Amino acid sequence: MLIALSGAVAISFSPVFFVASETNPSTGAFFRMLYALPILLILAFYSRRKDMRSPRTRWMAFAAGLILAPDMLAYHSSMIFIGIGIATLLGNSQVIIVTLASWKLFGERPNPAILFSLPLVLLGLALIAGIDDPEPFGVAPVKGVIFGAGAAFFYSSFLILFRYSNRELAPATNAQLDATAGAALGLLILGLMDLERISIDPIVLEPTWPGHAWLVVLALVCQVGGWTAIAYSLPRLPAAHTSFAVLLQPVLTLIWGVVLLDENPSRNQTVGIFLVLAAIVTVTIYGAAPSSSVAEENA
Repeated sequence: MLIALSGAVAISFSPVFFVASETNPSTGAFFRMLYALPILLILAFYSRRKDMRSPRTRWMAFAAGLILAPDMLAYHSSMIFIGIGIATLLGNSQVIIVTLASWKLFGERPNPAILFSLPLVLLGLALIAGIDDPEPFGVAPVKGVIFGAGAAFFYSSFLILFRYSNRELAPATNAQLDATAGAALGLLILGLMDLERISIDPIVLEPTWPGHAWLVVLALVCQVGGWTAIAYSLPRLPAAHTSFAVLLQPVLTLIWGVVLLDENPSRNQTVGIFLVLAAIVTVTIYGAAPSSSVAEENA
């Protein structure tokens, strides 16, 4: 749990580094993965003897990375439209999806608290989107909410598949290498596609400085350090416990957005933030309770 919390603190700074890079979402998301690959490759080489995964589970981790690609693209786009704090909070509402999916896949039965959380999330999203708000924060709050919700969906799918792909408890760097490689490939493909109709600019492959220096820092601190810590703890903790550790990330990023980037959500949006946060906390703490030997076996 302590390792998971440390990883969450590290990745909470990733939006700050991305904004400092002044790159578009396609470019920033791709290069954060690309710059992390050489370090992960070196670390994975030294721990290769401990990696007892089958080719099937390695490809599964790579596939999880492919799913992470649209999550990263949607998440970075949401930051542009609605700010890093709200975008990160929306992306981390995946805990609700993970709880429901863990009930179906791992036998971790959800608590009725999840029924209480769903109306809170819907109301919170409406307020954050700026509905009936004369001066909402963000250049395009509605788009920010849409992309944030999309990020939450893909993020939850990634977490579930990635958790399952490392049931052999291989070294975290090795599993992280496979997922990062998959994400890099997926982001390259998405970045070269014509997505301007949905407000996503194409990838810029020519590095610019000092912008890419910030992406290197992002890759080392967050993609290698933070996500390796998460990769290590993810298969060793029940899904709800992992989500609780990762919950620290959006809370800290909200703080960084206000303190470091002068983000200032409107009153209605602030209420929406607290509603979504309350729903996430409720589901995280009370949402899942292993209720059978199947749950214990898969935990």
